[in-house]
Amino acid sequence: MKVHILDDWFDTLRHLRCFDRLSGHDVTVWTDHVEDIDTLANRLSEAEALVLFRERTNVTRDLLDRLPKLRLISQRSVYPHVDVPACTDHGVLLCSNMHAGTPSYAAAELTWALIMAGMRDLPRQMASVKAGLWQASVGKTLRGRQLGLYGYGRIAKAVAGYAEAFGMDVVWWSSEEGLARAAADEAQVAESREAFFGESDIVSLHVRLKPNTHGIITAQDFAAMQPSSLFVNTSRAGLIAPGALLQALEAGRPDMAAIDVFDHEPLNDPDDPLLSHPNLIATPHIGFVTEDEFDLQFADIFDQVNAFDKGAPIHMINPGVWPG
Repeated sequence: MKVHILDDWFDTLRHLRCFDRLSGHDVTVWTDHVEDIDTLANRLSEAEALVLFRERTNVTRDLLDRLPKLRLISQRSVYPHVDVPACTDHGVLLCSNMHAGTPSYAAAELTWALIMAGMRDLPRQMASVKAGLWQASVGKTLRGRQLGLYGYGRIAKAVAGYAEAFGMDVVWWSSEEGLARAAADEAQVAESREAFFGESDIVSLHVRLKPNTHGIITAQDFAAMQPSSLFVNTSRAGLIAPGALLQALEAGRPDMAAIDVFDHEPLNDPDDPLLSHPNLIATPHIGFVTEDEFDLQFADIFDQVNAFDKGAPIHMINPGVWPG
């Protein structure tokens, strides 16, 4: 099959062990990011299978209209960036392993790294010592402080384990369904949403971005946070109401934010008001960007390509388009 891989920005996949699984296919790897539909349609005109790099490129009906040879889209995890009804209308099968019960430990570890960086003010301390100024500020100890985890899911539970090892108190908030599961597990649930934001020294967000979760973190939530608190987001920027995080930092509640996700990615403007804010610690959406995580994820993705090629597709999202 003619397989095209999008958005492999650092040409990483060719060097993974799992890449050999595509050895029987004609593979094209695109190492830049393109949003223009005309350019994408021209590049992918011969593609029979399309491999997506998480949510970096939106697969819209307009794009699918111009890809008559496409038969398969293979990816992993959630797919808010893919127009599934349009795939079905065009006879394109979407395969995506939802990896139930398996958290992204890479994302959980980055979350903890950002918590450590924020509480100990590590970026400022590192810049100070490299500038010959020695210490720049006084950090905060984690033991005995409260970590508020918003979203009762797999990654958040892994982060909770790290927090407990550091002697922190973990408190939860979530959807009604999530709170019910937390209560059933005898996890500590905040008395109210206001108490969750107001009493937590750190709030870390772990929610999937879906139509009903857009903008669930509001300016009112930030206003309830302590002036000395830290807000962490390694999930999705769209979970925060537009402009609310920047306004919150300017108001000093929270004192600092550490984020891995932005409204527009890749973000290449160093003068962006949020990115350039002195109280923002930022990483470029690298929560899942480790060799181990890539090899795990793309082994699944490439297996889906091979299964489709052999006439026995797996992890079908819209199985109605498969004639078998």
